[in-house]
Amino acid sequence: MRLSGTPRLVFSSTAATYGEPEEVPITEDAPTRPTNPYGASKLAIDHAISSYAHAHGLAATSLRYFNVAGAYGGAGENRVVETHLIPLILQVALGQRERISVFGTDWPTKDGTAIRDYIHVKDLADAHLLALANATAGSHPIYNLGSGEGFTVREVISSCERITGLSIAAVDAPRRAGDPAVLIASSARAIDELGWKPEHTDLDEIVADAWEFMRNLGDRAHAARR
Repeated sequence: MRLSGTPRLVFSSTAATYGEPEEVPITEDAPTRPTNPYGASKLAIDHAISSYAHAHGLAATSLRYFNVAGAYGGAGENRVVETHLIPLILQVALGQRERISVFGTDWPTKDGTAIRDYIHVKDLADAHLLALANATAGSHPIYNLGSGEGFTVREVISSCERITGLSIAAVDAPRRAGDPAVLIASSARAIDELGWKPEHTDLDEIVADAWEFMRNLGDRAHAARR
């Protein structure tokens, strides 16, 4: 980037850099103790970017995403190997998967399943534009991006059932190593410094947008096969 004269960088970091948080909502000042390789690798790049901004004047920003979901403008989640909860549940509704696995039912939460903060992809995109506009040479601020609300796995399944009008088959499974019980963002710094405001925080709206995208994707695939 430096050799090509590219002065600004917005890096997709992650809430996984925090590991198991001591307090929620999580602020950017929370200790970074990732519990899995994904979070550790993102944190290593965050450190590298800070050093490079200091050494070479790069105008950089790291955005620590919480759980990105939904769809916008005809674009949504469509992976060969899917790992995100909402599209996995909706694959069950579409008949592409037999059931959804609920990893851990004995977490210290209201229904025993893990809690996550879901951010709509449109709100995430808006934050990127603001980060680029506010980038300052030699500086590398880090911002959490989330809705500030948390939903359990079972609440997400219930939302998917409401939106699709279908029953979702779910099976309880053991906890996965490295999974925190609760991840909820404090986005106060992004709101104060970037002027960002998440506008699509309703879980049913997020699920509805994802559902519309996935149904349309299926219709296009069916038409192509014909």
